[in-house]
Amino acid sequence: MIRTSIIMENGEIEQNVPLSRIKEKGVKWYWVDFSEPTSKDIRLLKLYFRFHPLAIEDCLDDFSQRAKLDFYDQYIFVLLHAINQKTLDSHEVNMFVNASFIVTFHKQPVRELNNVWEKVQQEGDQLSPFKIMHGIVDRLVDDYFPLVYGIEDRLNKIEDNTNEDADSDLMDELFDIRHDMSKLRRTLVPMRDLLYRISNSGRLNALKEEQLYFNDVYDHLIKLVEMLESYREFSSDIRDNYLSINSDKMNNIMMTLTVFTTIFMPLTFIAGLYGMNFVYMPELDERSGYFIVLGVMGIIALIMFGFFMKIGWLRFSTKKRRKRRRLLRLK
Repeated sequence: MIRTSIIMENGEIEQNVPLSRIKEKGVKWYWVDFSEPTSKDIRLLKLYFRFHPLAIEDCLDDFSQRAKLDFYDQYIFVLLHAINQKTLDSHEVNMFVNASFIVTFHKQPVRELNNVWEKVQQEGDQLSPFKIMHGIVDRLVDDYFPLVYGIEDRLNKIEDNTNEDADSDLMDELFDIRHDMSKLRRTLVPMRDLLYRISNSGRLNALKEEQLYFNDVYDHLIKLVEMLESYREFSSDIRDNYLSINSDKMNNIMMTLTVFTTIFMPLTFIAGLYGMNFVYMPELDERSGYFIVLGVMGIIALIMFGFFMKIGWLRFSTKKRRKRRRLLRLK
């Protein structure tokens, strides 16, 4: 689908006019938007607008490319990334811009671009192609913030664990979050580099009036990338803490099993000793021998159990264990 909007020198705004009118006398600037274009629409990029083949190739490539800025004789080519709020997958928004036109090309609907399109219908006579370019970039970047803040909320939920979820479930969620952060970072870092080029390129003299606005968008991207980096470190700390907690829990289990095994070793020895099938064993003739042996075994078990409790090898305090787990998470 192709939609057009022309802004006349007298301030009038006309929408969905034929392409034959966009270059007629009296047109101050125009915007042509290729949304979900057909093969027939795509041919217009080369046959009607005569854009460079390399720029057209970038528009048509199916694989995702890094955000980029290319300079051509009569225009600049900008490749941006919009992001899906549910899947975090990015899709391209391509723009051809100079002082008298802006041509946008995207294979999927872009809500942020549609918002700018509606703004043109109201304030078109006060805008310019480069202001439109800034408006699209600014809205795309603003759309990243809810996703990054959502990552923070998910990490805080894991860190607090108010629902007492199982550690395995929390670790699964944590690795999902780290995967989402990697997808976001692959989009945000190239966008940050692109805005740096736009803000600091000496070849974009036409952007001097909008320089402050692009610098503001660049600052937002720096903030987003720094937030993601801090969240990555935070998630690594949470992961390491949970691994420490699990290791501590496993050590306690192994220590408890070892203690009880050690306690039963002399008892097993005594039981094995009197279970030997010798013909003559004096203690077997003792009327109260059975109870004496049981008493000796019980005393040995109690002495060893008390000794292990004293040196701290057996811990049954749930309260202390929870406190220790909490301290590990706060490190």
